[in-house]
Amino acid sequence: MQQIKFFKATEADLSALEAEMNDWLRDSGAKVVQVFGNIAPQTVVPEDGSHGLTKSAFAPSDVLMAVVYEPNGG
Repeated sequence: MQQIKFFKATEADLSALEAEMNDWLRDSGAKVVQVFGNIAPQTVVPEDGSHGLTKSAFAPSDVLMAVVYEPNGG
């Protein structure tokens, strides 16, 4: 039976998100059916700072990844 697993991070932590997903995939032995994701719209930060990958006045956006999979063995 297919199941779903969600992973969440910010755009500033994409390397950690990638590592978390790869670790889970390797350790679970799951058969991946589909991977999809979404990045939330950015909001302006009140102070003049730079944030995220764009080094702009926007806060880092939330990134949500979903993996549809079949558990190991079935």
